[in-house]
Amino acid sequence: MADPVDAPSKAAPVDVPSKPAPVDVPSKPAPVDAPSKAAQVDGPSMAAQCGAPPKAATGPGLYSEIGKKARDLLCKDFTTDQKLTLTTYAANGTAITATSTTTKEAVLGEIQTQFKYNNVKVDVKANSDSQVLITTTSETRYIPGLKRIVTVPLTNHTPAKAELQYFHDYAGISVGFGLHSKPLINVSALVGNKAFALGADVAYDSATGDFTKYNFGASFTNDDLYAAVMLNNKGDSLSASYYQMVSNSQAAAGGEVSHSLSSHETTTTLGFQYSLDPLTTTKVRYDNHGMVSALIQHELRPKSLLTISSEFDTKAIEKSSKIGLSLLLKP
Repeated sequence: MADPVDAPSKAAPVDVPSKPAPVDVPSKPAPVDAPSKAAQVDGPSMAAQCGAPPKAATGPGLYSEIGKKARDLLCKDFTTDQKLTLTTYAANGTAITATSTTTKEAVLGEIQTQFKYNNVKVDVKANSDSQVLITTTSETRYIPGLKRIVTVPLTNHTPAKAELQYFHDYAGISVGFGLHSKPLINVSALVGNKAFALGADVAYDSATGDFTKYNFGASFTNDDLYAAVMLNNKGDSLSASYYQMVSNSQAAAGGEVSHSLSSHETTTTLGFQYSLDPLTTTKVRYDNHGMVSALIQHELRPKSLLTISSEFDTKAIEKSSKIGLSLLLKP
């Protein structure tokens, strides 16, 4: 379900800080995903002191995860802005993150606080547009795999929203709705297993009686290949994507082809990622419109990343390229 205000990202695996190999021992290149994983926001686990609920069953996940590997390869960490993110942790595990982003139009700021109380995770965001958003996430001990999410905006007239997520060995289901008399209801489901899954994502506006969205998708996964086919935009856009690890997980390649049935326009995007060493990763992206993007990302210390990226138009080489810089610092 699309959130009105920059909803918090989904939970990600906890990173293991990488360490350089001794000087006299050749270092083994890290898996291609390693540096990016260090950028997660969540602070130290409090499961031991809070009493975490039973672990949910592992299965295909939610519908939003279809094609995620390819999207991350082709989109994640590419930027033409200047961004600084600083995270610090309190003794009780509370995480405070301050972000400043400089674009051509303005300088944007955001402060985010995350903490846990018993079995409830609370996320509070405030930005320079005077928007405040509170999101609570909790899991029940009595129904393993059931997660409840409530999002409450404090500074505008947007209604609060609630979402229920259920994870099963062979299914992932999400139901979201606005907390008012005639809400927009979003339902998505993914059925299958880790190897193959089919799903749909549908939104219904109870105020107008219309379906505002209906998407369908399928995914195929094995040890090193992730492929997906999706029908989006009410059946108007057909896309296929893939992501494959090569060279013993030192490199990855992927791409996406999207075709509009109404305009007959096709967009093809290809990407490649390579780990230069356990702490440094490079990525390149190219599309059939002539746009080329490249980045290099280095882990300065565990969970602290420096990313330099650029973008230029091969069909207008007389124009200067765009340069982006991102610095993420964590203790």
